[in-house]
Amino acid sequence: MAIPHAKPAETIDVSPLGAELKNARTTTLVKTDSLEVIRLVLPAGKDIKPHEVPGEVTVQCLEGKVTFRAGEVDCELTAGKLIYLAGSDAHSLRAVEDSSLLITILLQHKSS
Repeated sequence: MAIPHAKPAETIDVSPLGAELKNARTTTLVKTDSLEVIRLVLPAGKDIKPHEVPGEVTVQCLEGKVTFRAGEVDCELTAGKLIYLAGSDAHSLRAVEDSSLLITILLQHKSS
């Protein structure tokens, strides 16, 4: 069964989840050939190991607090903070508090 994603011009609620954050799961909100938008839900203490994606990425903290590492630089993301990464930049994160993040990825495609 296909996972439903938002259709063009459909509104998506990305408000903080508040009390529902404890029971929420990571969800892909939009997925096209060139764009992916994800609400990433991380419980306190959860690590995302170092990785990279080929396209440019933004990560916006919707609620909670995470330590975000890009290369050798650590920064703290809290509600309302956003970070941008160029394609293929290695990064990792650790949730300091229960958190949700809005991830936007510009997907790269091999030319024919």
